[in-house]
Amino acid sequence: MGACKERKEAADQNPYLQYMYSYPHKTAYRPLKDLSLKEYAPLLAGGGHGLYLHVPFCETKCGYCNLFSVAGEDAAAADRYLDAVGRQCRQYAALLKPYETEFSEVVIGGGTPFFLSEKQMELMFELLENYFCFRAKRELVIETAPNQTTAEKLAVIKRAGAVRVSMGIQSFSDQELAALGRRHDARRAREALALLKSFDFPCVNVDFIYGIPGQTKESLRASLSTALSYEPDEIFLYPLYVKHGAGLVREGVVPDPAAAYAQYLCASRFLRENGFRQDSMRRFVRGGGKRAFSECGFGTSLALGCGGRSYVGNLHFCSPYAITRKDCLMRLDEYEKTEDFTRITHGIVLSQEEIKRRYVIRHLLIYPGMDRMRYRERFESEVTDDFPVLKDWMECGFVKETDFLFLTEEGLGFSDYLGPQLISPQIRTAMREWEEWHEGTHDFVPRQS
Repeated sequence: MGACKERKEAADQNPYLQYMYSYPHKTAYRPLKDLSLKEYAPLLAGGGHGLYLHVPFCETKCGYCNLFSVAGEDAAAADRYLDAVGRQCRQYAALLKPYETEFSEVVIGGGTPFFLSEKQMELMFELLENYFCFRAKRELVIETAPNQTTAEKLAVIKRAGAVRVSMGIQSFSDQELAALGRRHDARRAREALALLKSFDFPCVNVDFIYGIPGQTKESLRASLSTALSYEPDEIFLYPLYVKHGAGLVREGVVPDPAAAYAQYLCASRFLRENGFRQDSMRRFVRGGGKRAFSECGFGTSLALGCGGRSYVGNLHFCSPYAITRKDCLMRLDEYEKTEDFTRITHGIVLSQEEIKRRYVIRHLLIYPGMDRMRYRERFESEVTDDFPVLKDWMECGFVKETDFLFLTEEGLGFSDYLGPQLISPQIRTAMREWEEWHEGTHDFVPRQS
């Protein structure tokens, strides 16, 4: 039990090592050569695939943001970008036509997709509908922000068939919004959320951040109480991360993990008590029973635009990871000048070991967890033999074992501490090299993957 005590003390000391929303992280990607999407196109035959479009423009770059986005661009910049997206659509459509590719889901993220004008949004949807085939009841998911949410733009996505709209509110406290570098205020967030709800989309999701400088358990609970008055279908809670390239790094902001974890415990309990089902450390869903198992990690998704990533078999690819305005603008310029979008120049080809790690990470951190039998069928081995650390977590009370392996309530709160321990040494080294390279502490020449 001494080892368990040490693990719990380490988790308590810093529960927030890394957000494991996908694996491997883009900082582990490297230049690729002699690869073409033509070689992988057969894996996109038939139906059941996802399509992602990245819109990299924002009104302002939030202090915590380390995503591929640029602020301060005008309508002409968005026009140039959509022109490049159109050329990419044409090339992809021609490549996929022999395989009768059909997409069942379209996700439009950013950046802020609602940064586009109504006319530009309509053009964006025309490109998708004109060049790609979709399942009859395809799902359309899109993100927005309070300042960009207007009745006219909501009408555009309503006509396009949006079924899920996600709004990044982050807080209903003006003081906390200012600390994050958000441009909207609480009044505008309330107005935008009320307007969004009035359009009666099947699912409305709102995002909040905890661990903000000056935030308390009481102020976080007050923000969530305000959100509940609008009856959102889902709420996502994100701990504040301040990583390389984000504005808050330059301001010297250092999050307090102990305070953040206390706020998480308070907020998660509050939402559960108010009728929300907790599916992961971040996701809370209004009502409903236990979440049904949904196998993931092997799906195929094709990305359009600059900054989104594609998953096709064991190949993951995207433009090189960028955060700062200078780097993002450089990548945008490269994208807009691209002649052959089927040529793959940056990404990673996963080994069988990395595929296993991705599979475990994608299932263990979200309920109902890891189906041991499905893992055995997929990989012809036992998951606890491949990853002995899972036995340690069971002994410590972080993981429970039935036909599934799933995180306990305590383990769920430590997701960002446990998940990173499943990163392979090779991926960890590549990520560290990227950080050192961009911090100027390491003379790093990217290796060919």
